[in-house]
Amino acid sequence: MHRISRKSLLVFVFDLAAVALAWTGAFWLRFNFAWPDDYAHTIATGLLVIVPVHALACWLAGLYRGLWIFASLPDLKRVLKAVAGALAAMVAYALLFNPQPSVPRSFVVLFPLLLTVMMAGGRVAYRMWKEHRMFGALVGQGKPVILIGAGRAASMLVRDMERSPDWRVVGILDDNVNKWGRELGCHRVIGAIDSLPDVAGDLKARHVILAIPSASVGLRRKVADLCAQASLQLMTVPALEDIMSGKVSVNSIRRVEIEDLLGREAVSIDCAEVAALLSGHTVLITGAGGSIGSELCRQLAHFLPSRLVLVEQSEYALYTIEQWFSSHYPEMEVVPLAADVKDRGRLDEIFAAYSPRVVFHAAAYKHVPLMEVGNAWQAVRNNVLGTLNVARCAQKHHASRFVLISTDKAVNPTNVMGASKRLAEMLCQALTAAEPGTLFETVRFGNVLGSNGSVIPKFQEQIACGGPVTVTHPEITRYFMSIPEAALLVLQAGAMGEGGEIFVLDMGESVKIVDLARNMIRLSGFTEEEIRIEFTGLRPGEKLYEELLADAEQTRPTHHPKLRIARSRPVVTDLVQELDVWLHTTPSPSDEQVRSELRRWVPEYQPMPLEHPCRAENRNGVLRKG
Repeated sequence: MHRISRKSLLVFVFDLAAVALAWTGAFWLRFNFAWPDDYAHTIATGLLVIVPVHALACWLAGLYRGLWIFASLPDLKRVLKAVAGALAAMVAYALLFNPQPSVPRSFVVLFPLLLTVMMAGGRVAYRMWKEHRMFGALVGQGKPVILIGAGRAASMLVRDMERSPDWRVVGILDDNVNKWGRELGCHRVIGAIDSLPDVAGDLKARHVILAIPSASVGLRRKVADLCAQASLQLMTVPALEDIMSGKVSVNSIRRVEIEDLLGREAVSIDCAEVAALLSGHTVLITGAGGSIGSELCRQLAHFLPSRLVLVEQSEYALYTIEQWFSSHYPEMEVVPLAADVKDRGRLDEIFAAYSPRVVFHAAAYKHVPLMEVGNAWQAVRNNVLGTLNVARCAQKHHASRFVLISTDKAVNPTNVMGASKRLAEMLCQALTAAEPGTLFETVRFGNVLGSNGSVIPKFQEQIACGGPVTVTHPEITRYFMSIPEAALLVLQAGAMGEGGEIFVLDMGESVKIVDLARNMIRLSGFTEEEIRIEFTGLRPGEKLYEELLADAEQTRPTHHPKLRIARSRPVVTDLVQELDVWLHTTPSPSDEQVRSELRRWVPEYQPMPLEHPCRAENRNGVLRKG
């Protein structure tokens, strides 16, 4: 049985007193503040009926489960339920007992109105008094901050900040003219967002919070530029779903990161289609500890496969993803296995032991300059032989699907890494044509934000060290997407493929790397005078821009708006046997021999000279910092 606390008992007594006061007060108001002696008997007998019924209604409405200091809309709903019970008791008393003189008809309005005001007002007054005692001393303290946006998130944030010693809201800006001059809490909406630099100067604020979780990328960039002009620190709040679940608080405020300015719309997939492929089945992921592989594992867990087999060469990466599952999905069967995809014997053991239904092949060497000089043969063996080994094991052990994770650098490649990934794509196409059974699919996309070896972590490290930030070329551009977005679209493509397709992800608009560097410098609170940018020249095998489709390719749409299918040139079926011989060549060929052979297999491959003109110009002092 629920234990009644001393405070709950006091609240209960207050509510009984409120119904008695409301009942007698209604008579007093009805008769123009004069005590109606003729109704004394009606008042007394009515209380004998209404008070116990109201007490029962209050208890059933759950009025004593909440804390007065946190009184809010749910508590008001409970009060209204209790008032409805008291009103029903009054009507029953008037009809059943037929008191003389009878209860005035105006009581149907007066009595519930007075009772609601007393019960709800008492709770609100107590909360105001208590909050003043607890947080009143904090008024005027904390760092001055300006909020961008006057919506629900800002309202919740204002309330939290009034209880924080760290922050003090001094103004709110919003582009909605209908909100100008209005107040959120006790804080006025001053004007438009464009006035931020002037308002911040007038109010002596150095911090800005973007309190619009659903803000478009354009609005985020606009606010970031305004903050950069005025040397303001920009922060933001979590996503809308976190606000709706009540997670927005002062502790949830974070600095705006470059990912927010490069952000894309949230991607949705056909969960039923993906679940039909994965749920209740064994799924194997190679490169399971890498950037894409580990995120694939995390996304796969949502679809409840019966077992996840994690294949990874790096011991630490394998340990990291295995520990993540131990913390987040302890009930899921996860098999962490150390293996090199070039080791066919080890792969055969794994496939024989676990018979995966679906295979995601994410293991690859992907760093362009490193693979270009001194490591060309290792790039080919890992990316091509590794793909062939995993693909043959998938066929031998009757996996239903094999999904290869490829790259935009495979399109008209100018480097060994890109050419090796294009050759891996061609292998999957050849295996599809030669041997029916396992469905082979390829998913091709560009750079992902924050992946291992990507430019963003490098820039962050350079900024932390005081610069300079090095950019290879002032005109170089790249496509970017988030790791979760890429992983979800890989799952969607894997579920919808029919064999032999090369799926191309919608990468959005390309981004100039120098603009990326400038934004990161500004978001870190520095100017380009404090953290300078230096141009170093294109690295071996590096292109100014990446492509998602080869010139001779066309695409056709799918039922998902962010996935298209490339129609590439046909691949000869004897490619597999010929490649197999070359991949087992001993001794290891030189970098130049590898490039020469790759040109034979991949006609669109055009190696870039190692001493690129841009690099030579830079050494002669033509290219300078920007």
